[in-house]
Amino acid sequence: MCWLFLEIQELLHFTRTLSKLSMRTSVGKHLLQDSEHGRLFSMHEQIDHKVDFIEQELQHSERSIVLVGHSIGAYIGLEVFKRLQNKIKMFVGLYPFLKLNKNSVTQSAIGYIARSSLLSKGVSLLASFIGSLQPSIIRGIVRRFLGTSWSVTAVDVACCHLLKYHTMRNVLFMAMTEFQKLTEEPDWMFVRAKEDKIAFLFGVDDHWGPLSHLEEISKRAPGVTLSVETEGHTHGYCCNEPGSFWVADYVANFIKTQKRH
Repeated sequence: MCWLFLEIQELLHFTRTLSKLSMRTSVGKHLLQDSEHGRLFSMHEQIDHKVDFIEQELQHSERSIVLVGHSIGAYIGLEVFKRLQNKIKMFVGLYPFLKLNKNSVTQSAIGYIARSSLLSKGVSLLASFIGSLQPSIIRGIVRRFLGTSWSVTAVDVACCHLLKYHTMRNVLFMAMTEFQKLTEEPDWMFVRAKEDKIAFLFGVDDHWGPLSHLEEISKRAPGVTLSVETEGHTHGYCCNEPGSFWVADYVANFIKTQKRH
């Protein structure tokens, strides 16, 4: 079984580890040294990148693919599924961000900043300045304002990679393009057509994927497997070990269940 974890996250959430695979298939374009010389990548280009990676790396493979997408990665995963239907066996969306939540103050604030080139540059310069401080000061700021419950690894990743000008510019540009696209409804026709191969895990109090979105999915595509996590983890589960292990167990058990059917 081939796993492709699509971890495209919202503004301030980072993955707990940076394996070679995640660096090649996820935000790795933005986390590495600015080899693109300031180029900004839209969500559409991110989707193209994932499709190209699968087609290139697995062109001669007959192994089944399970796509797992978190947050905006759930939307991207569905788009990849649409393009590569013959290669994908099933898709799992974790705390999915599939369309804008008009009641979210956080989303409104991020959208406001992302739409303004001036504000985006200002925030990116601020992030770069913080990243130039002494390591102990950077860790204190990240721990205090971003990751009070994050693991040491997640804090280290944020300190080393998030607080760079080109990284933050790409994060905000990506946010702008995804917010523009997510004003539209998901492709319900496709979701219904593949509902027996799709599952979503929602959180109890998650403004990126509120339970009202779960209810809408249940009405529009009743065959989709829907679950709600009630263990107290958050949208940023992947930034701490308990959340990471719990979600990994959920995905593994779901796949085992599907294989028995």
